[in-house]
Amino acid sequence: MVKCVAVILSGCGVYDGTEVHEASALLVHLSRAGAKVQMFAPNADQMHVVNHCEGKPTEEKRNILQESARIARGDVTDLAKLDVATFDAAFFPGGFGVAKNLCDWAVKGEQYTIQPQVEKLIKAFHQAGKPLGMCCISPVLAAKALPGCELTVGQDKECERWPHAQTANTMKKMGCKHVNKDVGEAHVDVKNKLVTTCAFMCNAPIHEVFDGVGVMVREVLKLA
Repeated sequence: MVKCVAVILSGCGVYDGTEVHEASALLVHLSRAGAKVQMFAPNADQMHVVNHCEGKPTEEKRNILQESARIARGDVTDLAKLDVATFDAAFFPGGFGVAKNLCDWAVKGEQYTIQPQVEKLIKAFHQAGKPLGMCCISPVLAAKALPGCELTVGQDKECERWPHAQTANTMKKMGCKHVNKDVGEAHVDVKNKLVTTCAFMCNAPIHEVFDGVGVMVREVLKLA
């Protein structure tokens, strides 16, 4: 039976939107698995726009939905129109857009809040017993919306390969069970039907990130 899945985007570009390589990997693995995909994004302004050549904010304003359409080849829907009943699972690729546009983790750290529309969606999938797949920084959404859940953002000891390891320790402080995993692995929280993988939280070659996203996709579709 064909699985219908929702992919939630947060713009286009690692520093202010969805991480493009993660989104592409996700879509390739879903296509290979025969899943039917529909992409969504909030119809709202980004927190800010970053010049990706310089890594610095600009004065420009951009819309999350319109920017996400670049990844979706134009075929993206306002997140407000997502009907949980019509989908078997939902996926959240990473990128700073998650931490800036879907929540304010990038600004407030541990004191962050999730955009109400996004939090409502995550809780609705969870309450319906439908699985969620999250990669890179996206598991911070689950940490807040599903207190006490199990997840991974990679490793909890910082080094050159794991420059963002402090995120794991923050997840622990919030009451989540963080499970150390390598980039090619995913963690499955069976109770909450939550599957997470670290993706570019690891300083790894792109093919290793691609493979880890594939593991996440396979595990989510098993639960769907």
